[in-house]
Amino acid sequence: MLTIAEQWEQLAMEKGIEKGEARLLTQLLTWRFGPPPAWVETKLAHAEPALMEAWAKRVLDAQTLDAVFVERG
Repeated sequence: MLTIAEQWEQLAMEKGIEKGEARLLTQLLTWRFGPPPAWVETKLAHAEPALMEAWAKRVLDAQTLDAVFVERG
């Protein structure tokens, strides 16, 4: 069982990783499509890590910025 301090440390580390992933995805999007609009930054700020990973993979072959973020069922 983790102590409260260890739990906080783990949470901080997870949040730091998520911020780094969002930053890298923003850089990839900017390189491919130009500076992203505000709605992209909002999506990245609220996305789960698995969703950001899916978007990052789509950057490789998406023809448009919208295609990166299209919902897939």
